[in-house]
Amino acid sequence: MTDEQLTDAQPGVGEVASDEAPARGIPNGVDVARALEAIFMVVDEPQSVVGLASAVGRPVKEVRAAIAELVADYDGNGAAGGPRRGFELREVGGGWRIYVRSELDDVVRDFVHTQNPSKLSQAALETLAVIAYKQPISRGAIASIRAVNVDSVVRTLLGRGLITEAFTDSETGAIHYETTDLLLVQLGINSLDELPKISPLLDDGSEGFDDVR
Repeated sequence: MTDEQLTDAQPGVGEVASDEAPARGIPNGVDVARALEAIFMVVDEPQSVVGLASAVGRPVKEVRAAIAELVADYDGNGAAGGPRRGFELREVGGGWRIYVRSELDDVVRDFVHTQNPSKLSQAALETLAVIAYKQPISRGAIASIRAVNVDSVVRTLLGRGLITEAFTDSETGAIHYETTDLLLVQLGINSLDELPKISPLLDDGSEGFDDVR
């Protein structure tokens, strides 16, 4: 038996239960690849194959095949022979997520900057401050500090080019964020070391951000 056959015959920990479709999932007759595509359009974090299998109620092996189909489709190598898309389905940190193709990053960044000149909300400013002083930091850690859900705010900051994905934790799959050079330009400073000290503004400066930045 080959390694590939052995892998399919003996799924990893957490995959066994997913090989039997749970009660929830997509209706019979609905294309698995299209269902996954819909999920990828709304998620903010890379999604594991096991988690996706649970969401659509299909075996892990079938979901893997559907993902491969989407990858080929977006790359212009699908059965229908369509064009190469401006986005791709990429595996990052053990999960899958749709990303803009790297060669189009500048185009998207320029569009966002020119089409969205509005000021940041108070929530966005507060989240940006947490990232600036605590980077690299995960979305969960940001939410813990602010005690609110920060998903939409993080998307806004990413779209504005003020923060970027620094790395993905290999164990948890959590994306960690850091600020970009654009933030320095917008603030008119040369480095993060020029940010004002937080401690004097807190009731107890010893618990401020300054010592951990």
